Amino acid sequence: GNKKIIEKLNSRLADELTAINQYIVHAEMCDNWKYERLHELIQKRAIQEMKHAEKLIERILFLEGRPMVSTLNQIKIGAEIPAMHSSDWSAEETAIKGYNETIRLAVEVGDNGTREILESILREEEDHIDWIEGQLDQIKQMGIQNYLVEQID
Repeated sequence: GNKKIIEKLNSRLADELTAINQYIVHAEMCDNWKYERLHELIQKRAIQEMKHAEKLIERILFLEGRPMVSTLNQIKIGAEIPAMHSSDWSAEETAIKGYNETIRLAVEVGDNGTREILESILREEEDHIDWIEGQLDQIKQMGIQNYLVEQID
């Protein structure tokens, strides 16, 4: 395996492991506040991020690299729902930029297997940021109180 690719895959792994932790905390905060719908949706996103991490670990191992699972980026926990969404949006934006950068490198070195894996993850990250943007738009349009009423099951 290409050392640069393995290094970048470990950077993407750090993004995913950070997101998992952040989303789990946010999901549990929503559960504690009895916002069942948000709890379920954020928890599902954490599970998707776990699957991304698993794919990255598998690829790093395939390339005969060593997955670095002890490295995390800064975790940003929101104190209330709009701040949670904003923190999650920032995490997704960072991930999307990182995936695009790593895809460019994979193309440059001719690693199409890695490129395909990263492109599939990138599409899901784009879906995540789109959903978060929708939540922030709903808060802006209907107000936080009305938004939160919709999150109670």
